[in-house]
Amino acid sequence: MTASDRAAQLVRLAAEAAGDKLADDILAYDVSDQLVITDAFVLCSAANDRQVRAIVDEIEKRLREEADAKPVRREGEREGRWILLDYVDVIVHVQHEEERTFYMLERLWKDCPTIALPEGVNAHTRPVGSPRD
Repeated sequence: MTASDRAAQLVRLAAEAAGDKLADDILAYDVSDQLVITDAFVLCSAANDRQVRAIVDEIEKRLREEADAKPVRREGEREGRWILLDYVDVIVHVQHEEERTFYMLERLWKDCPTIALPEGVNAHTRPVGSPRD
């Protein structure tokens, strides 16, 4: 099984929105063969809590306006270090870079196929764990 067309649309929109807010190392995985609860994960990170929140706000806005999608669950907003947006077909993880480096969700899902993201989404990005200039 592969991610649905709806999941692919939400992944693309979420990745573009995160990229517009300068999220780092945006990745997407097709987890449909591994999980029954969702088709895809989107992962990205930011340097500080404020940017994490700005990325989340932009993702929610873009998905609401362009795909008429609202998250069924939103977790972690109070701390602003790791916010999870559950859109059923797609789960978006926006993490502070320290949490991203510590939890390394990429290791957990490395056997799942990646989903190609729109060109330029990661044009400005730094790899996870690399030092800031």
